[in-house]
Amino acid sequence: MAYVTLAGAILFEVIATLSLRMAVNGRRLWYVAVAAGFLLAFAMLSLTLNAGLALGVAYGIWAATGVALTAIASKFLFGEPFTKVMAGGIALVIAGVLMIELGAAH
Repeated sequence: MAYVTLAGAILFEVIATLSLRMAVNGRRLWYVAVAAGFLLAFAMLSLTLNAGLALGVAYGIWAATGVALTAIASKFLFGEPFTKVMAGGIALVIAGVLMIELGAAH
């Protein structure tokens, strides 16, 4: 159950961040989606922690996945760059999160 709520937290965080991009481009109504998205993201992250997932692991997965999904979605939605160097950076972040998760298992 912890990973289901973590997936929800990631989804809402990405939605909120992408909505923020829309809001700063003059579409002020998007700030409602920003606020709601972040509120729901933190609520779901709280449920994840309550379900027993360690904070370091949960936050690491949340942050790394959020960064990766936001960068990829920004390329398609806003035409922002996504280079090989960026992809390599995301791979390094994911590797770091995996190391944290493996370390927490011991």
